[in-house]
Parts: sequence; C-alpha cells; structure tokens
Amino acid sequence: MSNSAYFSFITPVFNGLDFSEPVIVSGYSAIIYKLQLKVPYPNVIGTVSLKSKRVNSDTYFVLPNSYRVDDNTSISEIEALYKHLVFALKYEGVDLLVLKALTQYYNDTELTQLLSIERTGQYSRRLWFLIEWLMGKKLNIPDLTKKSYVYAVDPKLQYTVAGTKSSRHLVINNLPGTVDFCPLIRKTEKLENYIQQNLSEKNRHYLRGIRKVILQRASAFLLLKDSKASFSIEGESPKSKRAARWGQAIEQAGLKDLSHQEFERLQQVVIENDRFIEMGYRKKGGFIGERDKDTFSPIPDHISAKPEDIKSLMQGLIDTNKLLLNDEIDAVITAVSIAFGFIFIHPFVDGNGRIHRYLIHHVLAKKKFSQQGIVFPVSAAILNKIADYQLVLENHSKPLLDFIDWEETQDHNIRVLNETKDYYRYFDATQQAEFLYECVAETISDIIPSEVDYLNKYEAFKAYIDNSFEMSDDTVALLVRFLEQNNGKLSERAKHKEFRVLREHEVAEIEKQYNRIFNNS
Repeated sequence: MSNSAYFSFITPVFNGLDFSEPVIVSGYSAIIYKLQLKVPYPNVIGTVSLKSKRVNSDTYFVLPNSYRVDDNTSISEIEALYKHLVFALKYEGVDLLVLKALTQYYNDTELTQLLSIERTGQYSRRLWFLIEWLMGKKLNIPDLTKKSYVYAVDPKLQYTVAGTKSSRHLVINNLPGTVDFCPLIRKTEKLENYIQQNLSEKNRHYLRGIRKVILQRASAFLLLKDSKASFSIEGESPKSKRAARWGQAIEQAGLKDLSHQEFERLQQVVIENDRFIEMGYRKKGGFIGERDKDTFSPIPDHISAKPEDIKSLMQGLIDTNKLLLNDEIDAVITAVSIAFGFIFIHPFVDGNGRIHRYLIHHVLAKKKFSQQGIVFPVSAAILNKIADYQLVLENHSKPLLDFIDWEETQDHNIRVLNETKDYYRYFDATQQAEFLYECVAETISDIIPSEVDYLNKYEAFKAYIDNSFEMSDDTVALLVRFLEQNNGKLSERAKHKEFRVLREHEVAEIEKQYNRIFNNS
C-alpha cells in the first residue's frame, strides 16, 4: 500500500498490541490515530493483512489483503474517510463515540459532503442517520423516498432492539438506547453461547424440583449471602443489621420503576449515617483511586462524570432502561448497560457500588430472568471474581484518563476542565457483559445449588437430632456451627461447656452422622 494514504498505515505494533508481522491499521483506529480524536481506541482493533492472512482475537482482527481500504491521496480526505467508515460499519460495528467526535471535527458542509457519497447506499444512509441523531439536527440533505429500510446497527455484530423507522433516512433505529445514554455490546462467541444456554430457564427448572420449605429457607440464605457479599466487595464488614436492611432493598428489586427519586431513595437505604456525607447527586467532582501519602493529592483510577452532567446522564439511563425493559433484548445484556453505566457515571458521593449491584437485581427481576421471591445472589459470584471485576471496571475507566483534563481543588478533590459527557453515555460494554454472564452462570451452576444442597443436608441432620435428642432449633444451629468449625468434630471446649450434657458415645454418634450427611464419609 502507498505511504501516501490518508488514514491507513502499516505497522507491526499498535496501541500496545504486537501483531507478529506488519498489518494495515484500518477503520475506526486509523481514523482516530490520523485525526488525533480525543477518544479511546476500540477494544478490538481492525486491521488488514499484507498477505491473505485472517486472524480473530479478543483484542484485534486481521482480514486478508483483499479487504484493504484504498484511501490513497488521489481522492479527497472526505472520500477516504467514507471508505474507512464503511469498513468500520461492515466489520467493527457502530462506535458512537468516534462518530460523535467526527461531528465535532468536521463542519456541516464537510459532513454533508461525506453523507452525499453513495447517498442511497445502505452504509451512507446508516451514517447519515447516526450523525444526525448524534447532532440532534438535520443537515442540508433531502429526504429519501424510494429504498427499502436498513438497520442503523448491524444485528449480526452488536445487540440491538426491535427499533423504530426513520422515514427521512429509510433506516430502522435499532440502537439499544437514547441519544443521552447508549452503550453498545458486541456479539461475541462467548456471549452468544451463554444466551443460547437459556440460563434463566435452567435455573427455573432446577428450582421447580426443590421442596417448598427448602426453597423458602434458601431464599432467606441467598438474600443474606448476596447482601453480605455486596458489602465485602466495598471492603466493608457490615453489622448484621445493615446487611439485613440492604437485603430488604434487594428483596424488593424490580418492584419500583427507576427514577431520580428512586435513586435517591436507594442511596438513603445504603447510607445508614449521613452526618458526614452529602446526599443526593454529587455537586462536586468525584474520583476513585489513591492519594499521595505526603500531599494528599488525588491519584485517580476512575474520574466520575462532571456534576453538571449527572442529571442529564441519569435521565438518559432511566429512559434507556425503560426502552430496554420494553424490548425483547436479553436480560443480562440489559443489566450490563444499566448497571455498569451507572457505576461509570458515579452520581453519588457514596453508595454507588451497592446501587450498581442492586441494578443488576432490578433488571433481572424486571425481565423475569430470576424467579419471583428468590434473590439471585450475583454479588456472591462477583466477590468470587473480585480481581476480574476490578479489571472490567478499569477497562472503561483507565483509557479515559488520557482524555480528561482536571485540576486539584483546595479540598483535594478534582475539577474536570473539559467536556466529558460523551465518555459516559457512549461506550463499549462487551467485556463487562462477558464478565457479568460468567457471574450469572456461576450463580446458577454453583452458588444456588450449593446453598440448596447445604440446606438439604442441614434438614437431614436436624431431623436426626430431633429424633434422637429433641434439641431446640438454636441449639442445633450452634451444634452445626461447632462441627463446621472443627472439621466434623466437637471441640473439647464445646464438649465441656455448651454440650456438656452429652455422653461420650452420643458425641461420637453425632460426629459420625454429621460427617455421613455433610461430608459423605
């Protein structure tokens, strides 16, 4: 390929990736690099081989040389840009953040010129719709009249809603969100496999086989387990009263619609003592990270949305939540967009993490993914994967640090100096979706069955104790706790204090029955 291309360039390494041999960087990445757009590179970099090589990985793809974009300088820059955008729409999907940046880089005349290339073609129409949708205004281009409709987003590449028709562009707007909040998720093999497994139905089928008394007890245990896990994720060890209080909120997930007032109510449930916390949406900047031990200066890992942007971003999230709940789009995909969108915005001074995980419950309940009355303890699975959880949060936050200008305030907070709203409403949530589906799968395959199995064993052991010794429920619970703590044996302390009335042969028989029931030994 000629070195005089407008956007394409040849390199063996790019954005920290080693392709093992030179490739032609194309599509969104080439556009971002050459125009120096202030947006992160896509999570999957699009390239073309100098040969006939084809590679697909989690971080880049390589297409054979026959797919290369011919953007040599014998054509105009706008024509070259159009060719790369067509490449991107074909193989990378829609990137709203890049398209929005282009509407700010080029003026209306240049954009009109761009969208007049192959004006009736499907890619031109899709770009035309997307750009006008992002700008919130019409360019000087006449409406179309004679063409069949095409989708704004290719449903083979990304998850979409059923959509509504735009007669001006003859495009079906199947974007899974509103202009104020619209994350996108790519269709990956991993996600498609999870969706095809129909995990929700598997869970319902499993629970239908559980005795009612066990199911009721399991629900209470799972509720407490999820609540405690959510606090543990935040690095807190809550009193049982706080965990129970938050558990009551989780139990009601899906009963109330999201609104600004509902978010404020949830924060009030989370924050037990608000003496030192300003409640409601933030009125100052916010960040997550460390502080310099000497100067106390912020060292952010995540910079939250500007306070003046929070209300509109949250309204966009609320509207998108309503759109997705009224569509047949997958429940977990919906939960990812809403819950992770919330945590990235970080609208409150405190309480964001637990509300973020509440939103997962909320969406799964609203979408009827989980059985009514049974709390789906996904926080417990997240806690089991806490390092991966941190990574998927940083996957969005860390690349943005290069594009957010900020200064330290007098109270050692941060003040963002540039426009950042688009970073919180248009983002790729694919990695977050794969992570959450892993947690959902673990919850269904391991956490819920393990809890039910334990309760079945507990009931069997309790029946033996009731028949043989007629202990109270509290005494049985204490006995089980001692046996659990000491690998199936009563400690000398327990034998001489709490259970001193038991004879030696009775202790031996209890230990034998406990290990038979709980440990199959």
